[in-house]
Amino acid sequence: MVIVIVSLHFTKDRAVPLNSTIENHMRGLKSGGAGQEGVRMPNNGEFASELAVQDRSAIAFGLGAVALWSTVATAFKISLDHLSPLQLLWLAILTSWVVLGVALLFSPTRSQARTGWSRAWLPALLNPVGYYLILFSAYDRLPGQEAMALNYTWALTMTLLAVPILGQKLTGSDILGGVLAYSGVWVIATRGEVTTFQFANPAGVGLALLSTLLWALYWLLNARDPRPPLVAQFQNFTLALPILTGILLLWEGFHKIESVGLVGAVYVGIFEMGISFLLWQEATRRTSRTARVANLIFLSPPVSLLLLWWIRGEPLLTSTFVGLVLILGGLGVQNKKGRSS
Repeated sequence: MVIVIVSLHFTKDRAVPLNSTIENHMRGLKSGGAGQEGVRMPNNGEFASELAVQDRSAIAFGLGAVALWSTVATAFKISLDHLSPLQLLWLAILTSWVVLGVALLFSPTRSQARTGWSRAWLPALLNPVGYYLILFSAYDRLPGQEAMALNYTWALTMTLLAVPILGQKLTGSDILGGVLAYSGVWVIATRGEVTTFQFANPAGVGLALLSTLLWALYWLLNARDPRPPLVAQFQNFTLALPILTGILLLWEGFHKIESVGLVGAVYVGIFEMGISFLLWQEATRRTSRTARVANLIFLSPPVSLLLLWWIRGEPLLTSTFVGLVLILGGLGVQNKKGRSS
């Protein structure tokens, strides 16, 4: 409950964006330390102090998001014991839509939600409809630890897709990172039997990798989306609801849902799709260096593995650990290249 209150409050009582802070400081330097009449511009020490405060708050919001993401693999598996992937997605989307709608009411960007709906159809089909339906289907077929680890290759998938979509070029670090990460995928997919060319669950592995393709494609297209992030997310989920309702009616229909499944779906909707998005958005808005916040995501996989073992009782496979180390190593190589550039 505290996390919900905090995440809804920050959109109302917003910190000064770093871009504005930097612009005001530079304006003050150019004018000899004076800004508009009657307004005293901060000196270098005050400016550095303000950046430090903003960065500390960014880290706090980022850690909050990562802490929530670390729990969702366990929540997925527990929920899928009582729900089909489609049922879980429909209930989670409905819950998240409510959370995002309430957050939008407190956001200064709420007036922009009246426009941009025509841009929301393709993103809505990619995420949440396609991405989460395929991801939940992968979790339904694989141990949580394997699905979680494979899902972390989306950053490498995005790098590969950026070549044809954005016209970017692969660097040596991109290639090395890809080789390391997809070597980890091979170890996980074969459960350590890397020379047998036999996958423990080909359908589950294929779905997990397909989900990374949709996720990366969504974010590459999202980079050109002029809508504010919260507005875009709310519009996407609004359009996704009737689509998923129609699919659910045609394929499965509405059935009585066990309380455990309902609680799990609501948890996923609030913390995986709703609150974590708001916290991460605020973290990236406040930080002076994106890499400082982005590196926090590397904390999530080990915590996820521990929670799957402790709460779910899922035995940790050596192949998962080795594969995850290779995947995170590949991401680290790519991330180091991104920082240097």
